[in-house]
Amino acid sequence: MANTVVVVGTQWGDEGKGKITDYLASKADVVVRSQGGNNAGHSIFFGEKRFALHQIPSGVFNPRCINVLAGGMVINPKAMLEELSALEHAGITDFQLYLSDRAHVVMPYHLIMDELIEKIRSSNPIGTTKKGIGPAYQDKAGRFGIRVGELNHFDALKNAVSLALAYYNPVLTAFGIEPLSLENIVESYYQYGQKLQRFIADTSILLNHAIDQGKKILFEGAQGSMLCIEHGTYPYVTSSSPTAASVPLNAGIAPKYIQEVVGITKAYSTRVGAGVFSTEFEDAIAKQIREKGHEYGTTTGRPRRIGWLDTVVLCHAIRINGVNGLSIMLLDVLSGLEEIKICTGYRLDGKLIDYIPAWVGDYERVEPVYLTLPGWQEDITQVKRYEDLPDNCKQYLKKIETLTKTKITIISVGPDRNQTVILQN
Repeated sequence: MANTVVVVGTQWGDEGKGKITDYLASKADVVVRSQGGNNAGHSIFFGEKRFALHQIPSGVFNPRCINVLAGGMVINPKAMLEELSALEHAGITDFQLYLSDRAHVVMPYHLIMDELIEKIRSSNPIGTTKKGIGPAYQDKAGRFGIRVGELNHFDALKNAVSLALAYYNPVLTAFGIEPLSLENIVESYYQYGQKLQRFIADTSILLNHAIDQGKKILFEGAQGSMLCIEHGTYPYVTSSSPTAASVPLNAGIAPKYIQEVVGITKAYSTRVGAGVFSTEFEDAIAKQIREKGHEYGTTTGRPRRIGWLDTVVLCHAIRINGVNGLSIMLLDVLSGLEEIKICTGYRLDGKLIDYIPAWVGDYERVEPVYLTLPGWQEDITQVKRYEDLPDNCKQYLKKIETLTKTKITIISVGPDRNQTVILQN
């Protein structure tokens, strides 16, 4: 049995990773977030309550579990403290949490620039969450970002912010935006650092030690593979890589330690924000799926775009992640439909293709090729065994396995932990 498991989204995020990570986190010794920031959102149902986690790992509800925010993340310290406060008010206080001293910090100017850049794009916005994530990663690559470890060194923090404002304030002024105060930012972020000090650690050392001890480690995904800056639908992507390949680099462990990759996919497709979405449709059935599946963004509240399951996308994600098994989420949402479609390929300029074009201009022109299967009318939310699923439902699942050449290992038939059918441990 694998001791290190990576959970990845195989679509554009919002696949239901929160439920599976929560389910697996209950069995894990360590849960790790390795990239992204509070632009992500996991909906977790715990003790009959719904929790929306944005930066903090899902293992926070398991007192014996170590939770790690790794170096590949970009941390908004103000938002993190608010998230911790919300957990405390809900009575969640018994947890172990570690924050990498190498993670970069989302600063006030990043939030402003995120919104400003979207305005500059005007007719072609990316559709970001405007949480400052992209600009924070830009500064990281530009080598004048600020890392968590600097927050508790007042003079170093002041020098770093001063350097950043030497660039950002003239830009803001040029666009008619009030320049930011060096003193205010330094004082605020130094105080954030003081409050977070008890969590800050070298998490690479911590994780390698856990591996040496044979601990069960879960690396939970944020966003989805199609939002990967390297292999997603560029430029309509996030600013980091949410793939399994990025985990070792972002977590500070060797690639050889990744043993199992679980791919999470909805039984249909959704997307938030702009970008190509080949199987998208908007009619009464789409509205039914959106309402039944509560398809509204965890972070933004925006209604999600609805589409049929796309196995071209799924096969792409399986290939770039090395997915060992699929978890099919929100299968119950499709109950009651007369027929269900699966995209099996694309037509581009009259030619049948089974891959995602690199250039967005080509991808925008593809026509999905569909296979239509009969739906099922039965309520499956109480099903505990695969054998008890309706025949048409099983036919749908078998067709997914055939088209992707990948075994389905977990099926979700509802939001709660116990509404999970395990086919393979």
